[in-house]
Amino acid sequence: MSATDAMVVLQERMVNLVNQLSMPVIETSLVIGRWTNKASHHLSQVAQENGETLPSLLSEPWPLEVEVMESDVEFDLEKALSITDRDRMDILDTLIRVSIDETKMPLSDALLVLRSWERLVRMQLSQAVGPGQLFSPTEIPEDF
Repeated sequence: MSATDAMVVLQERMVNLVNQLSMPVIETSLVIGRWTNKASHHLSQVAQENGETLPSLLSEPWPLEVEVMESDVEFDLEKALSITDRDRMDILDTLIRVSIDETKMPLSDALLVLRSWERLVRMQLSQAVGPGQLFSPTEIPEDF
């Protein structure tokens, strides 16, 4: 399977699962964050061992082009995190891992797919003005 095909498979599987589970944006972002951190850390180590540097496209979150919403609403983030559905998050985590392994996708390609997801959920999180919006389903654009 080509690298492009593997990236498409990962993307399609993630879109289907997130839609099927109506996965809240907070849960999607936690899983994506864990994967992007793990993958970028590993790739940075490999690059450093070989006297290279990781391109910013892989090493840093992609910039957002949204106006951040401000809110006077205060809420306990720890409480919000405590009511996330760990099983649903484990399913997405497993899907990502299995897709990467099954397609033998290079970690750098997987990280590119994950960075696009990271940008998507960060945009949605930046628009949240209260805890209820954190648990709104992740909105995936048609052309994503």
